[in-house]
Parts: sequence; structure tokens; C-alpha cells
Amino acid sequence: MRDLILRSFKESAELKTRFIETHLDLVISVANELVQALRSGKKLLAFGNGGSAADAQHMAGELVNRFKFDRPALPALSLATDTSVLTAIGNDSDYSQIFARQIEALGQEGDIALAISTSGNSLNVLRGVEAARRKKLKTMAFTGKDGGRLASLVDYAIIVPSPETPRIQEVHLTLIHVICEIIEHELFKA
Repeated sequence: MRDLILRSFKESAELKTRFIETHLDLVISVANELVQALRSGKKLLAFGNGGSAADAQHMAGELVNRFKFDRPALPALSLATDTSVLTAIGNDSDYSQIFARQIEALGQEGDIALAISTSGNSLNVLRGVEAARRKKLKTMAFTGKDGGRLASLVDYAIIVPSPETPRIQEVHLTLIHVICEIIEHELFKA
């Protein structure tokens, strides 16, 4: 058990270090895009399935409420949280449309669509990005492995080069925290 715990922590730390050494400029670009969009009154629409849905909720919560200090609320929504909307679309249309329909309803040109998928191949996430592109949203992805089909559909693809879903999600969560910290600092200079 001790070896498993130590190995997991070591793998996570090593992946995060390798990732940021090769992706720092991309993370800065993504953070800057989000800062500019929020500064201009645009919103973030984040979405994903399972643990990635939780990450979308987490990021929206940090932006709407606060991250490190009290400040004005920022416009961010997780499209994975409204069970009535999700089940209505899944039942009346198709599960692959659960994010696309919400983006059609809520997305405005210049908003940011953040698709989170460790595989990069979830059909409902891909359809959401396609809808975002039609509505002229800026598109971003947090993904893993080789990026899947998602990586080629977005303006900014942050790909965590690991085959292990838990390790990918750990990097995604660190990215969310770092980006939220940058957003607060840049918008509110604290």
C-alpha cells in the first residue's frame, strides 16, 4: 500500500513538472484569452463528462464566487449541472446534443467554450465544440493522451501527454487553479 501511494504521488508530481516545462507558453496564452474575454464582459461556458464535468463545475464555482480573495463575481457556467436541461435534451433529442443545445441557447460571440475530456473523443463534447464554433465562441480544450479528435477542433488545445486518466485529471485541476489565480490577479491586481 505504501508503495502504491508513493508511486501515485510521484507520478503526479513528475507529470505536472514535465507538462508545465513544455506547455508554459500555451497556458499563458489560454489564461490571457480568458482574462481578455472576462474583461470584455464575455462569459465562460465549461463542460465535460464525469470527472471532467466536476472540473467544469469547479472552475465555474471558483470564478463566480471567489478563488483566493473576495472580489466581484465573474460570469462562468458549467453546462453539466442542470439536470432538467440535461435529461430533457437527452430524452427528447439525443445525449450527444446535451452541450451543443445549451451553447446554442447561452453562447454569444466572443464567449469562451472550455471543453474538458481526458480522451478527447466524447461525442457530446465534440458536438458542443462544433456548436461553439458555429456561434463564433473562442474554443479551448483540456484533454489528455494524444488529444483525440477534440484537439483539432479547438482554438487552444492543452493536451496532457499521459495515458492515465487520474493523472490527466490531476493536471487539469492544477491548470484550473493556476488559471483562476491568474484571472484574479490580472483583473483585480491582488
